[in-house]
Amino acid sequence: MTGRGENAKRRRLRYHDSGDVTVELSWHGITHVGNRRENNQDSYVLAPPLFAVADGMGGHAGGEVAASAVTRRLEEFSGATTITSGQIAEKLQQAVSDIAEELGEAAQGAGTTVTGVTFSSDTEVPSWTVFNIGDSRVYQFFKGSLTQITTDHSVVQHLVDSGAITPDEADVHPHANVITRAVGLNEAPDPDTVELALVPGQRLLLCSDGLTKELTDLGLQHFLAQAETVQEAAEMLISQSLGNAGRDNVTVIVIEVHAVSDDSDTFDINGQVTSDEVSDNTDPCTVPVALARK
Repeated sequence: MTGRGENAKRRRLRYHDSGDVTVELSWHGITHVGNRRENNQDSYVLAPPLFAVADGMGGHAGGEVAASAVTRRLEEFSGATTITSGQIAEKLQQAVSDIAEELGEAAQGAGTTVTGVTFSSDTEVPSWTVFNIGDSRVYQFFKGSLTQITTDHSVVQHLVDSGAITPDEADVHPHANVITRAVGLNEAPDPDTVELALVPGQRLLLCSDGLTKELTDLGLQHFLAQAETVQEAAEMLISQSLGNAGRDNVTVIVIEVHAVSDDSDTFDINGQVTSDEVSDNTDPCTVPVALARK
């Protein structure tokens, strides 16, 4: 297991190289081996403005190596103000080479999902670029409502899209764990991307499927609504996942957008980003409590 980068209660970041738009964020990442696994093959990276989760797969240490290779390469974006989708794909391709170099012939069965967010490079209007390969997910929680932003690359998602099964049937389908795309499985890593408005009051949840195996969308929504801080939200989600069954490794990153502003005073005379610690002003709401997966 690898967790890269540092958690932050509140930090102000420049949105782009040009202009004075700044974004105030807090974030918190946690990973846990779960109750039934011996090794943690999940990994996450906090490299503002980029955040990502990877869920490795493969015999022996293959999955752990694959996930770690991806987050290690993505960590190289830390401090960047412009990150394109093409640059992300290049880092993932470099990770594939790293996996092959470290594992040799064993790399044949090793791979990893990846999902993440970063500031968009395609628009001056503050936005996130959301990217994913596999079945790790990004959710948005905003104004009391939870929305899944990414679409799984999985057998059951294909069956749902074709109308062959319902979403509820997908949760218990015998092929629920089979993904159709991954980083490292004999294919060029080409993540799907979605542009998402970046707005104050927004919370984003990035997670491996170890979380969504244990909590329904209503469960995720409940804890994101009740938690006063991103740290509390992340800890509650991990704790509830382990309390339900903890059948798999579980990893979460919770990000909150506190403010988006046009303020040239955010930076010192050397152009360095300043950081401040401020109390959160979250207004939790109550939602139905159908929380656990069966």
